[in-house]
Amino acid sequence: MEEGKMDENEWGYHGEGNKSLVVAHAQRCVVLRFLKFPPNKKKTSEEILQHLQNIVDFGKNVMKDFLGENYVHCGEVVQLPLEFVKQLCLKIQCERPESRCDKDLDTLSGYAMCLPNLTRLQTYHFVEHRPILCVEIKVATGKWKKISKYCPLDLYSGNKQRMHFALKSLLQEAQNNLRIFKNGELIYGCGDARSPAADLKELAHHLKPFFFPSNGLASGPHCTRAVIRELVRVITRVLLSSSDKGRAGALRLGLQGPRVCEASPFSRSLHHQGKNTPEHSGLPKGCLLYKTLQVQMLDQMDIEGLYPLYNRVERYLEEFPEERKTLQIDGPYDEVFYQKLLDLSTEDDGTVAFALRKVQQYRVAMTAKDCSIMITLSPYLQGTSSDQRPVIPSSRSRLAFSVSVLDLDLKPYESIPHQYKLDSKIVNYYSKTVHAKDDTVRSTRFKEHEDCTLVLHKV
Repeated sequence: MEEGKMDENEWGYHGEGNKSLVVAHAQRCVVLRFLKFPPNKKKTSEEILQHLQNIVDFGKNVMKDFLGENYVHCGEVVQLPLEFVKQLCLKIQCERPESRCDKDLDTLSGYAMCLPNLTRLQTYHFVEHRPILCVEIKVATGKWKKISKYCPLDLYSGNKQRMHFALKSLLQEAQNNLRIFKNGELIYGCGDARSPAADLKELAHHLKPFFFPSNGLASGPHCTRAVIRELVRVITRVLLSSSDKGRAGALRLGLQGPRVCEASPFSRSLHHQGKNTPEHSGLPKGCLLYKTLQVQMLDQMDIEGLYPLYNRVERYLEEFPEERKTLQIDGPYDEVFYQKLLDLSTEDDGTVAFALRKVQQYRVAMTAKDCSIMITLSPYLQGTSSDQRPVIPSSRSRLAFSVSVLDLDLKPYESIPHQYKLDSKIVNYYSKTVHAKDDTVRSTRFKEHEDCTLVLHKV
């Protein structure tokens, strides 16, 4: 970033999560990512620089190897003029959601991450005039006011019918798991003020240039359903495609894809239609979903089995606090760190090394479970040599596409106790709910103090 050319008016609010805020450049296909902190928990410039550099190193040395060269964009740490950062913060403040304003943008260090704008074409440095569609899918389920039918196990099944059901469920209740951008502008997602039908109708209007119905309908509910159906089919094809043959695939966990979740409405919907559950199919090994699932499966023992190992590491650190750096708990996330993750042995020899390896594998697995997949689509321009992206057919024309992964910050070591407590609450709540349900069933069958008459018939 050139200091003399930094103008806050060239940047606009793009979005934010729990720990960072992103602004996008109006003309160039780049974004700046700033860290956020509670007002009473400021960090020094050196700590922020190290934090951002760890994010870059983890993406470059770990996740890029696991997922593939083309899927992971690490970016770089940049230092910005403090006056530019302050003016930018003032400019975008009114656009921030009220629920996110409990944390402040870091305006004191001047450090940020510069990354490609994945809602636009990653192969171009400047904004193009052809229409560009970007679909962002958050892998994990989130907290929201309404219950969604979306289940990640359906998305990761590799079965097209289940994947269609998962994607349709996301479109009906986008929550914070789905966002759709057109030419870099958010057009769908995270809204609950309107009815899903009205939102889908408006979404279909935006999508017509990409998925005009093959039946020729120009409007109406049939047109909306046809356009949405074609979007779902194209996304499924892209997710099952293989477009990266890098070093990824070092993990060999023998995955077959997740089974049907009992909580997913997919099986119930089939039952109502008089259909059987489809045969298990699994994911193609070269596709991004398969690679992501492999990394998720590094969590081989869940939080209940991991928590005693975390305590083993904590006891060691209490006795030898100077070893924290040697154990690479806070980095550096380099080739040595990556190689240790590949050891999938499960036999506990009682050492701190074994416990730490499982803790680090758990952190990486949780990162993969909470990542986002970005799918960028645009009409394929035949004869354009500069566009080297793969192409997929749609009802109207062929679409060039790219797939990327973001939100790949390594989950904090300190978050493990919180995750253990949260998991315990979930299990306890589930147990109480099941028992309450059983009690309700029993009470309806045999009401207390109710007279029962047994009638015997001759056989």
